Amino acid sequence: MTTDRTATGSTLELGVLDRVFAGFICRLANGGSRSLWLAAAFASAAAANGSVCAELDDLAAGEAVAVARAEGFGEPQDAPWLDPEQWVRELERYDVVTPPGGFAPLVLDACRRLYLHRYWSYESGLGEALLRLAADRCKDLDVQALAAGLERLFPAGKPEDGPDWQRLAAFVAARSSLAVIAGGPGTGKTTTVVKILALLLELHRGKELRIALAAPTGKAAARLIEAVSQALESLALPEEIRAGIPGEAYTLHRLLGYLPGSAGFRHHAGDPLPYDVLVVDESSMVDLPLMAKLVAAVPSRCRLLLLGDSDQLASVEPGSVLGDICHPGYRNRFAPAIHEEYAAVSGTILPNPPVVPAPPLCGSIVTLVKSRRFTESSGIAAVSRLVNEGRGAEALELMNSGSAADISWRELPAAADLATQLLRPLVDGYGEYLATGDPAECLERFGRSRILSPIRHGAYGVQQVNAIAEQALGLRTLRSGTPEWYPYRPVLVTRNDYQLGLANGDVGIALPCEDREGLYAWFPSPAGNCRRFSPLALKSCDTVFSMTVHKSQGSEFDSLLILLPPACGEILTRELIYTAITRGRKRVEIWGSEEIFVAAVDRRIQRSSGLRERLWG
Repeated sequence: MTTDRTATGSTLELGVLDRVFAGFICRLANGGSRSLWLAAAFASAAAANGSVCAELDDLAAGEAVAVARAEGFGEPQDAPWLDPEQWVRELERYDVVTPPGGFAPLVLDACRRLYLHRYWSYESGLGEALLRLAADRCKDLDVQALAAGLERLFPAGKPEDGPDWQRLAAFVAARSSLAVIAGGPGTGKTTTVVKILALLLELHRGKELRIALAAPTGKAAARLIEAVSQALESLALPEEIRAGIPGEAYTLHRLLGYLPGSAGFRHHAGDPLPYDVLVVDESSMVDLPLMAKLVAAVPSRCRLLLLGDSDQLASVEPGSVLGDICHPGYRNRFAPAIHEEYAAVSGTILPNPPVVPAPPLCGSIVTLVKSRRFTESSGIAAVSRLVNEGRGAEALELMNSGSAADISWRELPAAADLATQLLRPLVDGYGEYLATGDPAECLERFGRSRILSPIRHGAYGVQQVNAIAEQALGLRTLRSGTPEWYPYRPVLVTRNDYQLGLANGDVGIALPCEDREGLYAWFPSPAGNCRRFSPLALKSCDTVFSMTVHKSQGSEFDSLLILLPPACGEILTRELIYTAITRGRKRVEIWGSEEIFVAAVDRRIQRSSGLRERLWG
């Protein structure tokens, strides 16, 4: 797991593998200098900390000096790492460092960004592929049919309602091969994409349109199908159109064709995916290597629709791909061609002036801004917005005022008192699922509530909270047979298991079986019923009364308790707080220190990458 750097000046610490890699590079260079050792170590450490590259301009003189001192290199006045230009000249002497396009372990670009070669390859390949998709226009688009479809599926609202960004997103998706639909929780991303699929099916009536739905994790894929089903229920669509919208969503690994023991997939540029439309939900969770492999496998003339919230936590592995794609300076700003064509098709004038000259992605990204889930008086919506804007003190004031019925704040209890203080939320949140033995009902009830923590270990970590929950709910006394398994144990799958058909993020519950002795772990199936597995078959799973904020991505809960432990350092960031709060639908409670909360909201994750520059210039 990566540990992000933040914009408040965190230090890029070297690990054992970084030092081993740096030594290997120096041996490969037949005795490289300390400057090469430092650069190689930083490139390795950057990837371990979530970045795609090491930015020598940021490291020179500051962190480079501190690390050099810690490594026993001393403090020579003429050390190359004191000046980025001198450092670059030193690195360019070695065959193990190449400019872009060459083949060597390290790639150094003109902006003094140093990459491990594979990450440079992923970044450059993804950038080129996205620009190609953005430029790929639909050449046989029936403009009259498009106009009629937009009016039918996205009827014009009142002028005071403002621009209909959902309608514009549908126009963008019909017009070209790349559409990125961004937006916070409840802004209607899934409903919009269902309408887009209906529109595309109408425009291709009489022709086969192969559609696939996908998400990074099994839980996110299940949520996508649930949301698609709900959207379909609310829409009056012809049966032939409904039949064309898939009732199943894949994890990205399953979609691409996971090859055990390999970093590659069955589908790639040479053997692309067999689809005409590909929808990927929760795109903020997709790391750079996986997104590069996914986009490389998209065939020509296939429409790629990426959905996600670019303000959420970035992927666990290196990269902040959706954040780099969605440039905040160009939010809902479009090229002149989009303004002209959209006005001709819909009769609507977009509010923001056109961008001239327009970067290529200015015709591919639409941000939905109006929340359909929360009312204007929603405290969850207001607090998440304040957090996202960096206004932590105002968010605290709102939570403490009592004016927000759906979100509240309280000081974190002492570690010795945590078990006592958690008793009420544990009983309120999980009491109902313990009152039924029906697997489907049990899973539904359990899925209504969750306790989130940013950490796994420690007095306020996930493991400790899970142990407290087992004790408080009286479940430890039910243990029998295999020590960790007991009736009503909720489990989270932590690794994809393709043999069982279980994905990372799937949640199940251990219950007795009517026709067999012993406990079985029950999981929801895509068909809507439940599947059962012997606990002995589950190789990677954890108890899940509590889960980390990272693991909660792609999930939503009616009731949510968020713990913000002290002394978490820079783990607590604006993105983490925002992601945690936006997992809640009806009720959110946050326990923490006001000082720590405000500091966390001020602290932003900073991941080094050249992708945004490739896409936007």
